[in-house]
Amino acid sequence: MRITDLLNTAGIRLHAAPAGKDEAIDLLVSLQDRAGRLTDRERYKADILAREAMSSTAIGNGIAVPHAKSAAVKEAGLAAVTVPGGVDYGAPDGLPSSLFFMIAAPREGGDVHLEMLSRLMVMLMDEDFCQKLLAAEDAETFLSLIDAQERSKYPDEPSAAPAEDTGRLRVLAVTACPTGIAHTYMAAEALEKKGRELNIGVKAETQGSGGAKNILTREEIAGCDGIIIAADKNVDLARFDGKPLLRVPVSDGINRPGELIGKITGGQAPVYRHDGAAAAEDAGNESAGRRLYKHLMNGVSHMLPFVIGGGIIMALSFLLDSGAAGTAAFGSSWVLPAFFNRAGNLAFSFMVPILSAFIAQSIADRPGLMVGFVGGSLAASGATFAYFADPAVPIVPAGFLGGLLAGFAGGWFMKWLRRICDRLPASLEGLKPILIYPVAGLLFIGAFMCAVNPFVGMLNNALTGGLNSMGGSSALLLGALVAGMQATDMGGPINKAAYVFGPASIAMAEGGFSPVMAAVMAGGMVPPLAIALATIFFKDRFTADERKSGPVNFIMGLSFITEGAIPFAASDPLHVLPSCIAGSAAAGALSMAFGCASPAPHGGLFVFPVIRNPLGYAAAVLIGAVAGMFLLGLLKKKKV
Repeated sequence: MRITDLLNTAGIRLHAAPAGKDEAIDLLVSLQDRAGRLTDRERYKADILAREAMSSTAIGNGIAVPHAKSAAVKEAGLAAVTVPGGVDYGAPDGLPSSLFFMIAAPREGGDVHLEMLSRLMVMLMDEDFCQKLLAAEDAETFLSLIDAQERSKYPDEPSAAPAEDTGRLRVLAVTACPTGIAHTYMAAEALEKKGRELNIGVKAETQGSGGAKNILTREEIAGCDGIIIAADKNVDLARFDGKPLLRVPVSDGINRPGELIGKITGGQAPVYRHDGAAAAEDAGNESAGRRLYKHLMNGVSHMLPFVIGGGIIMALSFLLDSGAAGTAAFGSSWVLPAFFNRAGNLAFSFMVPILSAFIAQSIADRPGLMVGFVGGSLAASGATFAYFADPAVPIVPAGFLGGLLAGFAGGWFMKWLRRICDRLPASLEGLKPILIYPVAGLLFIGAFMCAVNPFVGMLNNALTGGLNSMGGSSALLLGALVAGMQATDMGGPINKAAYVFGPASIAMAEGGFSPVMAAVMAGGMVPPLAIALATIFFKDRFTADERKSGPVNFIMGLSFITEGAIPFAASDPLHVLPSCIAGSAAAGALSMAFGCASPAPHGGLFVFPVIRNPLGYAAAVLIGAVAGMFLLGLLKKKKV
């Protein structure tokens, strides 16, 4: 299969003049539709817009490659548009984009097309070729230029001889982007092309959606001068232990290849140590808030399996032991619920240590893991110097807040310690991971947490008392706030911030039943349910494909999977988001008003039986979903 098998004259528009980015996307989508590759034009456009919301697909030098994997694509294909006047597409170099290729890839299916698409990305790095495409007068000429360039760079019978290796210096790279279609290959080609210009041997491994290609061998890694990791997702770095290494965004691999290669060959890259030293990230522009968020989310993502699994198992123990409700033995009055309660409690007890451990690990790599885990355990235990001096002194656990503090403090301390230890003689290198880091880190975090636990514990107690005593309008406002946040970005930072507050409130709530957690879960269930109802009662507001996929949201909503609403929100955010936020806020406020409380941090419909006032809770969710449905019907425009 060649690129011309994916692009035909029906998918090409030359010398167009769209007024802006939105019109350019509409034009490209219409070409894909005209070429017969789409089953639902609006659904495909929604997936394109969702990808653009992550970051612009303009790559600079006047080129933009919008792309998406979509269930609305029945076969892989390309659409092309030239815009001599250019369009502001948010390119990293600030220049307008004039050459567009839109990639349509089926959500399911083989990966043969990815190899063809990667060829196009490589070919576009040739500026003369791009100028010829822009000057083409008709679609046939445009296609012939692409075919000739492809046959030149990728002849039907490739040479068996290895690529020339200049030998003087060698740089290896790994490129990866979240979708793994365009930027991955563009960065790889830019680095390899710049290496040829500089007479420096460069090899780039691409980790695209079709899997890793051009994989670096052990021999190549051992013999190279350094490695560039140009990636916007996690890459396993263990194999690069002991080598100079730079980590940068994938866009830097495209826009700054010469600078990056120069840092490797000039000895400016730090040596990566997989036993704990973090590789330098030459990102530069990342804000402090963004870094804090990434560290926090690393802890939260590792914590959630313990919270969700343990919380639901504990909830099942209460369900199985309903006969003992109101007694001290509730949840463990006989063998089976006692087993569930013990197992769930044990998993749930790891919540704070795991959170702290992986926050610290995100900051300081492996040396931070143990320090964070111990710090989180000390926060959960409430250990203080006063208690060690007199065991009669009451212990006040620092809880979730103490765990956050332990993770960040332990991580930053270990990062500082690593820098100090870098000044030690090379002969002591082996002592750092097995002696210096663990002993110094443990002493620091032990002393630090014992010193701050009393103060964080008092704050924790104040918050617990406030939550337990909250009533009236303040409780309704809190419920509306945390529930509305669930629908604001549906899985994004705001949603996660509200959700994290929920499990933390379970640990603080009286008896382990949290009104806040109930409100959070209600808010997360409403958006998919509201959309599912709207696709039934307001059919003319949705496309045919949206109506078909709408009922699936009943399952997702009842399972507390808010992300089911994302495709609908991405296609019409100005109308869908306000409707869902209002419905979620109503459900959260009503959950508080009805006195509902949840001991489980997840589960949706399946944990309704263990929620206080389950009928009231079901009513709150239903009323919120119906309110969201009516708002969707009122705000959305008719489609048919």
